[in-house]
Amino acid sequence: MPAHPADSAIYRGLLGDEETARLFSDSSEIRAMLLVWGALAKAQGDLGVIPADAAAFIERSTREAVIDPLGLADATAVNGVPVPALVAAFRKAMEAPDLSQYLHWGTTSQDIMDTALALRLRRVMALWDDRLGALIASLARLADAHADLPMAARTYGQAATPTTFGAVVAGWGHPLLRHRQRLSELRSGLAVSLSGAAGTLSAMAEGPKVRAAMAASLGLRDPEHSWHSDRSPIVDLAAWMAAVTASLGKIGQDLILSAQTGISEVAVEGAGASSTMPQKQNPVAPSVLVALARLVAAGSGAVTGAAVHAQQRDGSAWFVEWLTLPSMAIATGRSLALARDVADRVRPDASAMQRGLSQDCGLIMAEAASFVLARQLGRVEAQASVKTLSKEALALGLPLTDLLARDFPQTDWSAALGGSMSGTAADDARAFAALARTG
Repeated sequence: MPAHPADSAIYRGLLGDEETARLFSDSSEIRAMLLVWGALAKAQGDLGVIPADAAAFIERSTREAVIDPLGLADATAVNGVPVPALVAAFRKAMEAPDLSQYLHWGTTSQDIMDTALALRLRRVMALWDDRLGALIASLARLADAHADLPMAARTYGQAATPTTFGAVVAGWGHPLLRHRQRLSELRSGLAVSLSGAAGTLSAMAEGPKVRAAMAASLGLRDPEHSWHSDRSPIVDLAAWMAAVTASLGKIGQDLILSAQTGISEVAVEGAGASSTMPQKQNPVAPSVLVALARLVAAGSGAVTGAAVHAQQRDGSAWFVEWLTLPSMAIATGRSLALARDVADRVRPDASAMQRGLSQDCGLIMAEAASFVLARQLGRVEAQASVKTLSKEALALGLPLTDLLARDFPQTDWSAALGGSMSGTAADDARAFAALARTG
């Protein structure tokens, strides 16, 4: 297996995301850095920081140059960053030393790389926003279609009270609405980096004006200060990825439990096969959602730890971001795409859900029964009575409602417990569907 499954011909379809991975490729990074240099040169030329002819030549060259990533490897291994080697390769490609000397004027490697990362993240976030929107729409349809489908709600793995499948789906979807709003905020906060070797723009007197012009040209925010050692934007993104994949992992975990033998309340069409057990329909896709959520959570911890930067710039902390962020992003992209696919293949089984409501002698109605009795006996005595009857029902194998009718015949238990007793579940499902459509 390669170092990352996204690079594997075998595993990329399971764990990779080609569209996200493409934006973290060598060629994408080089192209983004060239775009940054083009915007930098134009801004500097317009403000008289470098000669206008040099600025125009550099900007034009950034759109035309083709740099082989392999040619940067040896120098990057020594320098710790690819920028020195890329500067040298780009100047050589331009074949105009008098003009190309103004490339990278007054900046530092981290300025170019962080701004290039922001450019690529903007495209990544646009891709993810589209996927989130499609997933939310799929969940809205599912919640609306099954708003009234009753099933057992479970806590600690045990039947608790009735709910509806639509309400369960709404519970999956509500966090995604918040995540999508937060993604929009993160995207609008992507910033240019231009502050020089130690964050002071000491080699560029017109640096703040250049930074503002670059930000406008590239469609990024001007932070108006150095963020070399302020890694909070990266930490915020890592935390968002951990949160959204956790929400998607929750969907996967619920589906695994709902599809397990003995419950089988939900099926995911196109489930995986076993190499030796012909009867198996393995919930592979939901399992991938859970696994990717755990991977991204671990990565978020690493990125947060790396936010402790020493002094004005810290190579070791920065390297942790390089090691972690791309794999987290690919996992997030895959999770979003896979969750949408899974949502479109979920098939609830109404008869199995009904069995879940009636199993264990109908004890799922115990809470509702205790509140009916509370009007006669008071809350504490009613709860104690229903608890005793619940134990007797299990011991005798009799429905709880039969024992309630025996001991409290003055109540019409069929009428009292005849509804779904699922509270606001159906309304919650429809409210989410409506919110998703308007959002």
